[in-house]
Amino acid sequence: MLSNGLESAYRRKFLDNQDENLFMGSFASFAEAESGVPTTKLVGYDNPETTRLYSPQIYFYDYPGLFWLSRSIDAGLTRIFDLGGHVGIKYYAFRRVVNYPADLHWTVCDVPSVVASGQALAGQREVSAQLDFTTDYRDASGVDVLYASGSLQYLPKRIDAILSELAVKPKRIILNTTAVHPERTIYTLNSIGVAVCPYRIEHHDELLAGLTRSGYKKRDSWRNEGKPIEVPFVDGGDKPYYAGCCFDLA
Repeated sequence: MLSNGLESAYRRKFLDNQDENLFMGSFASFAEAESGVPTTKLVGYDNPETTRLYSPQIYFYDYPGLFWLSRSIDAGLTRIFDLGGHVGIKYYAFRRVVNYPADLHWTVCDVPSVVASGQALAGQREVSAQLDFTTDYRDASGVDVLYASGSLQYLPKRIDAILSELAVKPKRIILNTTAVHPERTIYTLNSIGVAVCPYRIEHHDELLAGLTRSGYKKRDSWRNEGKPIEVPFVDGGDKPYYAGCCFDLA
């Protein structure tokens, strides 16, 4: 009875959430999680409310991915595909500490409403020649670097499935703050305040194995310590964490 009371209280907290990063429930698949979003909430990022979730700050957990991205740009890998990059959050944040070359071409892939806001912002800031947008992940074909920061968990397709649809695979993959679990994959719901999103916490070893099967070789991997993630009242829900890696096409 006590447990049921605690779960009910947490569900109310989840539904009333405005500014926390909360998780709830366990589902058999990404699609099932999506269908499990409460009918009183907006679903996913493709709505006008989510375009205001923007901060140009560089967080401590950004630095492993920033390190490899900076090294990539210094090595001449200047065609960046930012998968799930919102309105260009990392483009704007990182340019304060990375010397972007004149030939840098940074493409953000996101949902239509976010892309529209990103294009308008890029026009206002006069960076449209360097920063552009798409809603089609297949535009990553032939780029130098596919960069995904905190976005894979929101996508219905895994990264290896996405790579399999590209005519020419990117030379390098950099993942950061990707939700992972040490033992299994969990599908859950994530409240971002203005909306609720289906969310995949992927088995860590399977994630890396998928990149290897896709023809890539690991350069580095890391754990993003200090960024919390927990799915209460779910078996193993206290074990997820955020992680990242850098893989090069073999």
